[in-house]
Amino acid sequence: QVQPVESGGGLVQAGGSLRLSCAASKGTFSTYAVGWFRQAPGKEREFVGSITVGYSTYYADFVKGRFTIARIDAKNTYLQMNSLKPEDTAVYYCAAAFAPGSSITIPSSYDYWGQGTQVTVAS
Repeated sequence: QVQPVESGGGLVQAGGSLRLSCAASKGTFSTYAVGWFRQAPGKEREFVGSITVGYSTYYADFVKGRFTIARIDAKNTYLQMNSLKPEDTAVYYCAAAFAPGSSITIPSSYDYWGQGTQVTVAS
């Protein structure tokens, strides 16, 4: 069992950068894929990117080349967001999945979720 906790959200101007951190307050991410999702008001939660146990990364098309996910150690991962756009405004969630396989982009594949952190990009 693992409990993700996000941090690092805030207000940034368009074109700016933010780094979101996801820490395991309980357990470790060693045996879990870690995914990032976001949800804007009135919209469904959508996949942003993920990193597997084997350090393979996957990204949604709308963030490719702008966002990067990495593992720092067994308890810490981050989502580096560059060239932010107003449409990136959302609550960002970190989640952990045990062996999600090809369903790594699907929210229901994830077993543990953080509380979310707000990212607001001003135009």
